[in-house]
Amino acid sequence: MGNKKTPEAILASAELVHSAETVSAAVSRVAAEVTAKLADTHPLLLCVMSGGVPFAGQLMTQLNFPLDFDYLHVTRYGQDTAGGALSWRAAPWTPVKGRTVLIVDDILDEGLTLAAVRERMLQLGATACYTAVATEKENGKDKPIRADFVALSVPDRFVFGYGMDAYGHWRNLPAIYAMGDD
Repeated sequence: MGNKKTPEAILASAELVHSAETVSAAVSRVAAEVTAKLADTHPLLLCVMSGGVPFAGQLMTQLNFPLDFDYLHVTRYGQDTAGGALSWRAAPWTPVKGRTVLIVDDILDEGLTLAAVRERMLQLGATACYTAVATEKENGKDKPIRADFVALSVPDRFVFGYGMDAYGHWRNLPAIYAMGDD
């Protein structure tokens, strides 16, 4: 699904959902929750590329305990605004067998991607697998997974910023926006 609007026009017509300050405070809260739960486990933090990068990066700087870091790349969206088939693009290089794993992603929408990633880590031998998301979409759907740590809720609209893109743009925004209707 393409879009003829410029990135600037997309942002100009968008609605602010969560300010950069709100996002930052929510990340700090999640860091405290993760620390309370996982500080003694020397977990493997797995960032789900590409959207999980801002959240994982900021979260990691607030976790004052030893951890290992790696990434994986799996998506249902590409540059579209609707999910499609699950596409595994890169598996983690670090072995997960016998490890506590913390999967960090940008959004829990329908939950299919996060559930598949969690299931795969358990199949690979993770002893425990936790999930942390920057956002969870309030879409009223039954989801196959509940995130263990959720920074913020977002409305049932197409959202972007803070790792989430709008037609390939604006992952770098520190705030979260909802796509405009025009």
